[in-house]
Formats: sequence, structure tokens, C-alpha cells
Amino acid sequence: MASLLIITTGGTFDKEYGRGAGVRNLTFGHESAVNDIFRRALVPSDWLDIKLLAKDSLDMDDQDRAKILALCKATPCASIMITHGTDTMVATAAFIARRRLPKTIVLTGAAQPARMRDTDADFNLGFAAAAAQCKPPGVYVAMNGQAFAWDRCRKNPDTGVFEAI
Repeated sequence: MASLLIITTGGTFDKEYGRGAGVRNLTFGHESAVNDIFRRALVPSDWLDIKLLAKDSLDMDDQDRAKILALCKATPCASIMITHGTDTMVATAAFIARRRLPKTIVLTGAAQPARMRDTDADFNLGFAAAAAQCKPPGVYVAMNGQAFAWDRCRKNPDTGVFEAI
């Protein structure tokens, strides 16, 4: 059994430019960037990556959140990390938190796609993976070098940075 389950759902984290595409034409690649990031960082392969969705978080609804929750409930893994779009990350965290699962669930994302040079995806992914394995059971948002309880943070609409509330 893997020590960490990683559920990828899309968001900016996994977006990429198609050939000849402009900024408005970011699409989702065939594979999540998680595997490549962990391979480059020499992270041992004691984790399982499941690509559940490939959606912009603004397009997510409660049916999508129910799929994420069902996977969190079904896995025997006690440590779960979810890559997610930042715009509705806290809403998904709240949806999961209402179920009070006895697991550590950490949501993370990126301001810039993982495939871009100045991305924050690599750092956020590593930080969230550590938080998922070290934090006590609960639901957290790991962004910008901080691991927040899901109900103690927000994305600042002016800066795009997550901050404590």
C-alpha cells in the first residue's frame, strides 16, 4: 500500500500551452505534472497518483467534489494530497471537511502551470506532500509555504497569495 495518495483534479497546476495556442488557450495535458516533478526531485515512489479530473476549479461543482470525497473515503491511505485549482480550493476543502474523515487531506495548487519556468508548482507540491505526511488528521490548504487549516485561510483576490484569516 502506498503511504501517500495523490489525487489530481486539474487547475492551473496541470495546464499547458497547446501548439500555437495563446494565453487564453491553456489546456490540460495527458498526464499530471506530479510524476515528473517527483522524478526530478528523486522522491521515492511510495505514493500513488490518480488523475481523477482535469478541470479548471471555476468549472467544478458538487458532483466533482463528491467524486473527490468518495476517493478520499475509499482509499486505505491515511495521507492524501489533492492538486486543485486555487480559485475554489477552499470550497472543496470545506466539502471534504464536513465528512470528518480520520485522514490527513492536503489540497495544493499553483499560480503558474507546472510546465512553465517560473512556476510555484514544484515547491507547493513538495510542501503539501510533507504536510500530508506530518500533519494530524484534518483538512488543510498548503500554499505559499504555509499549511493552513482549511477554514483559517483565503486566497487574497488582489495578490493571489493564500493568507490566514
